[in-house]
Amino acid sequence: MPRITEATVPAYDRSELRSGIVHFGVGGFHRAHQAMYLDRLASAGATDWGICGVGVRPADAAMRDALVPQDGLYTLTLKHPDGRVETAVLGAIREYLFAPDDPERVIEKLADPETRVVSLTITEGGYNFSPATGQFDFTTPDVAADLEVGAVPTTVFGLVTEALRRRRERGIPSFTIMSCDNIAGNGEMAHATFSAFAHRRDADLGDWIDTHTRFPNSMVDRITPATPPGLRAEVDERTGVDDLWPVVAEPFTQWVLEDSFSMGRPPLEDVGVQVVDDVAPYELMKLRLLNAGHQALCYFGYLLGYRYVHDATDDPLIRTLLRRYMNDEGRPTLQPVPGVDLDVYTETLIDRFANPAIGDTIARLCQDSSDRIPKWLVPVIVDRLAAGGDVALSAAVVAAWTRYAEGVDEHGGTIEVVDPLAATLVPRARRSRTEPLAFVADPDLFGGLADDEHFTAPYLRALDSLRSEGARATLAELLS
Repeated sequence: MPRITEATVPAYDRSELRSGIVHFGVGGFHRAHQAMYLDRLASAGATDWGICGVGVRPADAAMRDALVPQDGLYTLTLKHPDGRVETAVLGAIREYLFAPDDPERVIEKLADPETRVVSLTITEGGYNFSPATGQFDFTTPDVAADLEVGAVPTTVFGLVTEALRRRRERGIPSFTIMSCDNIAGNGEMAHATFSAFAHRRDADLGDWIDTHTRFPNSMVDRITPATPPGLRAEVDERTGVDDLWPVVAEPFTQWVLEDSFSMGRPPLEDVGVQVVDDVAPYELMKLRLLNAGHQALCYFGYLLGYRYVHDATDDPLIRTLLRRYMNDEGRPTLQPVPGVDLDVYTETLIDRFANPAIGDTIARLCQDSSDRIPKWLVPVIVDRLAAGGDVALSAAVVAAWTRYAEGVDEHGGTIEVVDPLAATLVPRARRSRTEPLAFVADPDLFGGLADDEHFTAPYLRALDSLRSEGARATLAELLS
């Protein structure tokens, strides 16, 4: 990298950095989040926790081609709501290996006693669960190939399991497998999937992993959009750094991590990570306030004509909806959250949504709703109803999803419904004009809500108003 004029640089000798962590799935979020914390840790003198990044998929060759020529260095740019911009060169990624180039080298890196944590940001799909059965899918071709006797591993499951087999054989303790994916119970999911694969390959090895390997749960949060096309030129012009693949993110960041490790752990609490005994209350807070809040915003926002999250959040009606949903319906369903002021957290969320520098799109929040609503909003409705609480706002959000899923906006324009169930959702949404509960009658998405008048009454009121009066009038009446 050339001269640096307006960017901070690593405050440590990178030659002393050791790769105590092997990370699968080096993308924008990992580099804006976990790698940033580990860069802070190295700056504080803990140089045993550098990162060896690993790519497994063919698409990961692009990250290899960006990071290897730069010796793992890259820039992270934080864009503040007030227009301030910070850029730092981060150095925690000490090396990067592309598994298809040399799988044996990756396995031996994992088997090395120096590796004490294997971390993951491989997305929910990377855990290879079958949506139909909820179990690990052994029929996936790459997984099936990895389970053949004598196969050279190509998947994260095959590589990690072979490394653990060698560690057991050599008398080396198991590393920790630390999921950092945005999934409820991510450590439990990692345990279930890796254990399933290992038991299918070798039952004794599977038992050894169940006994000796730790899978801590975590909650991670930082809005990190895909690198925009102009960011490289912007960073170069402003700082003199020509970064092949820069990262941009919001200033806010949070990491809550369960204290459950096999071979020790980085002292992450020294750099702002909340290391706790139980992640569940924090996870629930994020899912039911941030994630469900995004759903409250996106359908109404789209129907009001907005296409960017910050523009929608600037609308007083949307801002009031967010605040009222979070305070009146989301928060009463939470557990106590130690160390978090929920008033501050709620207002911070709204400020984050309103950050124009991030450029988050309404379309991104609206996609895959059939996966998001059942996990994030339906549990709020169910808990509120069980407690005898009001669900008018949550029901109205479901009504707005129904109206959005019809695929036509208030001016007759086409809405592209991006959802794995779009082929069934769109016809059901349209059919609900003559069969009012058709959209919410799917038990896989809504459980028994269609049979509960405490939900259906406000849902149908909102849906009728959306169709007859429009989104703005509906919101105004709802919030009056």
